[in-house]
Amino acid sequence: MAGVIQTTVRRSTPALLLTRVRDRSPGLAAGLLGGALAAGLGLAAFAMLVILLWISSPYPDSGADGALHIAAALWLLAHGAELIRTDTLSGVPAPLGVPPLLLLALPVWLLHRVARDAADGGAAGGAPPAPGRTVWTGVVLGYLAVGTPAALYAAGGALRPAWTSTGVCVPLVAVAAAGAGVWTAYGRPSGPLERTLGRVLPRGARHLVLGPDGRPGVAARAAAAGTAVLAGGGALLLVASLGWHGGETRRAFLGLTEGWSGRLAVLLLGVTLVPNAAVWAAAYALGPGFLLGTGTLVTPFSSAPAPLLPPFPLLAAVPDAGEGTPLNWAAGAVPVLAGAVAGWCVGRGAAAGGEGGGPAGARPGRAPAAPWSRGRTAGAAALAAVLCAALLTVLATLAGGPLGVASLSRFGPVGWQVGAATLVWIGLVATVTALAVRDWRCRTSRGGRPGRAGQAGRIGGPREEHPYGGGPKEDGSTSSTGGTASTGFAGGRRIRALRYPARAVGARPARAPEQRAAASGTPDGRGARLRAAWRLARTAGARAAWAPKAPPAADKGPGGEGGDCGPYDFLPVDPPPGALDPAGDRQCP
Repeated sequence: MAGVIQTTVRRSTPALLLTRVRDRSPGLAAGLLGGALAAGLGLAAFAMLVILLWISSPYPDSGADGALHIAAALWLLAHGAELIRTDTLSGVPAPLGVPPLLLLALPVWLLHRVARDAADGGAAGGAPPAPGRTVWTGVVLGYLAVGTPAALYAAGGALRPAWTSTGVCVPLVAVAAAGAGVWTAYGRPSGPLERTLGRVLPRGARHLVLGPDGRPGVAARAAAAGTAVLAGGGALLLVASLGWHGGETRRAFLGLTEGWSGRLAVLLLGVTLVPNAAVWAAAYALGPGFLLGTGTLVTPFSSAPAPLLPPFPLLAAVPDAGEGTPLNWAAGAVPVLAGAVAGWCVGRGAAAGGEGGGPAGARPGRAPAAPWSRGRTAGAAALAAVLCAALLTVLATLAGGPLGVASLSRFGPVGWQVGAATLVWIGLVATVTALAVRDWRCRTSRGGRPGRAGQAGRIGGPREEHPYGGGPKEDGSTSSTGGTASTGFAGGRRIRALRYPARAVGARPARAPEQRAAASGTPDGRGARLRAAWRLARTAGARAAWAPKAPPAADKGPGGEGGDCGPYDFLPVDPPPGALDPAGDRQCP
């Protein structure tokens, strides 16, 4: 019996220790498991694709082991790591450092998803979310725990990883993507971003990048819009150039390999490199262009003769060698449009007081914000240009790299040159556009139709319907004649009726019977009564035509059904005391 108890205690000790560690660091186990799962799924996806192409290839050069080595190397290349190709004709190892940007989306999405789910795992049963730093650390460590053996395994193949770039790029992608996932799980709080921006930006510029409510600021939104237009414009230039060189593109695609499996591999490689080619085209439109080898620069002004390159379909879109033509210069419309879009975003936000809303610049429940000054508007446009230049610099750096040695040691755009050109283009165009949009929207809000309508609404106060169609109400305010009116109608007669209710039709002071008799020329004043009846009938017809329809119960006058003062039910104001009923000589109370 004692032996059984001792064995039970010994067996339960590791479980107790694991439970104690889990209680002290909640979320760590989920993070480790999620990071390892993300790395394993990414490697499995690349392995399935490579093995499928290897099986369908009529001329496989190596066995399944070689295909798996290539899959691990491609997984590292997707993170931005540089590879070394050893099986060259000259025997000199050649670097391969142009990462397909489309492949980067898979590991980033997997890391983001597992980090978000690991942080939300503690809140599934109503418990608070797991600590963000613990989950983030667990995901990164779990991802690197699988990625390190994969890199060591890839080192035994034909494409070997360069250890310096591998040790920098893979952890950097894991840290950034996992951090974004944890941040999303916590509802994207603005505190961490504010603390980070507070170390590098002053207070005024920090609010332009990150708004007070945690959303992207005016400058950040403008920079994102400008970058999207530049990338989209580069993609359009790529498609146009491929169509222009359609014959060369088709010959390169059909002549590079034979068989449907080889052409499928070329097609997949071209699709993964389309984002790279779009960034190259954007750099071409900005002016610095891109390199097709050392000393071979392609710009809208001139293109040097390219060295002997493989007949790849995307390379067929490279402009012809020689001096630039007006058709090449037309690519400059892309950065102009990007600067105009960024400037429009800044000008719209400046006119709205930074809210980014409508002309009033206020949200529900807030007072209208004052428009920015011209200096602050220009500063926001300049900051948007700086952010856009930083984004283009990163994209241009990632989109290029070496494809070999000697003349093939540099391919693609130069990052700092693209960033400088973006700063000039976006800075000039966005500043001019932002100032113009800001002045135009401010002028429209002051002197346009919406401004006059708002002024009329302020003069008349709330447009509520009076029980009798107009005149003073119980709270002392005055409503417009004829019930509820639209704020867009602000005629002179309506405003005068609002300011001087005593002058409204039907509100004239009553005269004594002697005065009416003297005016009509008859002792009994019957002529005055006839004229009064005609005037009341005409007024009632006009009011009934203009006034909104009321429910049947509201059609009854103050006297009710069968009252003594029926004709006065149509008057817009209370009948004057002592007025005679047109049907007889009785006076209304």
